[in-house]
Amino acid sequence: MKFRLTFAAAIIIILSACNFTLAEDITPPPNYVPPTPLPTLGPLYPARAPSIENGRAIYAEKCLPCHGETGLGDGEQGIQLGVTVRAFGLPEIARPASPSQYYTAVTRGNLERFMPPFTSLTDQERWDVVAYVLTLHTSDEQIQKGRELFEAHCAGCGTDFFRNQEKMSALSAVELARIVKQGNEEVKAFGSNLSEAEVWAAAEYLRSLSFDTEALASSGSASSSTPVPAAVSQTAIPPAGTASDAATPIGGTPQATAASEATPIPQPGFGTVSGSVENKTGASLPSDLKVTLRGYDHGGDPNSGPQEVLTIDGIVRADGTFAFENVEIPAQRIFIAEVTYEDLPLQSDFAVVEEGAASLTVPALKLYATTTESSALTVDEVRMFFEYADSGIQAFGVYWFRNSSEKIILVTLGGNGEVPFITAPKGSSGIGYEPMQDSERFIPTEKGFAIPPSEGVYSLVAFSSIPRNAKVDFSQTFVLPVGVVTVFAPEGVTIENPQLSDLGVQAIQGFNFQIYESESLGAGETLSFTLSGEPKEASAAAPADAGSNQRLLIGAGVLGLALILAGAWMYLRDRKPAQDDEEEEEAEFESAEEVMDAIIAIDDLHGAKKISDQAYRKRRDELKEFLKGMM
Repeated sequence: MKFRLTFAAAIIIILSACNFTLAEDITPPPNYVPPTPLPTLGPLYPARAPSIENGRAIYAEKCLPCHGETGLGDGEQGIQLGVTVRAFGLPEIARPASPSQYYTAVTRGNLERFMPPFTSLTDQERWDVVAYVLTLHTSDEQIQKGRELFEAHCAGCGTDFFRNQEKMSALSAVELARIVKQGNEEVKAFGSNLSEAEVWAAAEYLRSLSFDTEALASSGSASSSTPVPAAVSQTAIPPAGTASDAATPIGGTPQATAASEATPIPQPGFGTVSGSVENKTGASLPSDLKVTLRGYDHGGDPNSGPQEVLTIDGIVRADGTFAFENVEIPAQRIFIAEVTYEDLPLQSDFAVVEEGAASLTVPALKLYATTTESSALTVDEVRMFFEYADSGIQAFGVYWFRNSSEKIILVTLGGNGEVPFITAPKGSSGIGYEPMQDSERFIPTEKGFAIPPSEGVYSLVAFSSIPRNAKVDFSQTFVLPVGVVTVFAPEGVTIENPQLSDLGVQAIQGFNFQIYESESLGAGETLSFTLSGEPKEASAAAPADAGSNQRLLIGAGVLGLALILAGAWMYLRDRKPAQDDEEEEEAEFESAEEVMDAIIAIDDLHGAKKISDQAYRKRRDELKEFLKGMM
């Protein structure tokens, strides 16, 4: 196996950028700007109202190649990455995210999803492109409808709150919809009697008030030229004998209860959705454990993404089973079951209705006991990366770990957001943490997050700043045993420590790195070394301060659901017969060697568990077909 590809697979998680591809041979697109050190975030709100029109132009140049024209993650560069590119053109993906979260992603990049930090943009330009992105899941018609509803139901209501950049930047569409229905200390509720579609329309209108209204009026919303279907409100058809006037929750549809013990007569196109709860807690199941069934449709085109159309509540039986009778189950509808146990929201994997099916079984939900003891975690690998800047050094540590126990590990964050099983380097500041997007799902809790048992791998990146001197003494203690530590320093910087094996200088995507490797470290052991010298890449310098109050970005409680739905969406999309396009295949690879390089690279990424099994199999099969056509 070519070492350059093995190494690229090992380091791509740190140096990944939106325009990188799986094989080093594939030429980046025009105007490619290599990643630079992460800048200081500063205030998480814009100095002035963001310009939609300016954001549109920036998006076309910087983001469209990966995220696609309508934000569905289907850009030419994006489909080559082997991972799912965020589809913020879909309402279910866009609504839980706040502008400040998107701004953080644009500023700092996404270390795993091949997206660079866009330091070539000014602070205001980043807010402009964020504003444009926030219009991709809506439409002019929906915003106009929201305006009419606001003026009709909230006559005399002021709009100062919704024009306040600091407040609006922190609010997601879900939170705006909640304000519409429930109000807050500054805004009275006006949407308690509105339908779900009307609530979302009102929320999107209120979001538009925080944008540059002059630019918005002249250009229309971003979806005017390339429309994306707005959120569709479909009313759940309740089982026979259930109430039909249940309350409508935000982000859901009218709820019904599970069918009674007497099985109703099935209607055409209806059937039973059942499942079970696997109790691994060692205690009896609660007698009133509620289970929620959610159904999602993708419309006529699987590429449009799933939208929630059904929400039904029921009770888990004493034997751990549950069933919802007389549920509408059209072909390709996606179902997910949810329970809340000990204040932890737990979800099943998705199940998809097959053609002509009269019943469906969702994968079993697993309940576990909880513990605060993190020693059950196994840290397979840590990769450390140093980025030199004028005022300091940015240190990154990427941790891959597993929970092979039979308990959910509860993690309580420290006062400044510290993760207790990851210590900061000695003398560092501005430490922060972010989960990798291909990580197994963390569960957000009131005091931190939870790590359920899983055969998959969890991953977190820790970042901090250390002072820059001619010689820097670096020291970090590892709370848990670590299988291997690999250190990446810019070429020209040397590391002195007999514990580290010098693997030499390697070039990755145009950057040269001096690589060192340590053998396994035990719990409580400290890795210390001295960095000296100066990077040869002087152009890479940029502010390195990570900010003093970074919090762990585990995301909203709906993140796990969004990731499950993304898998279901890809599953349904990939079931469609692929259309032959020989010209496109020939354009992607010029030789059989390039295809082989791409296959080797994706094998390495999958072996390192950096991409999902589903994405790996799909892309590898495509590459094999390309190769056959060239032989």
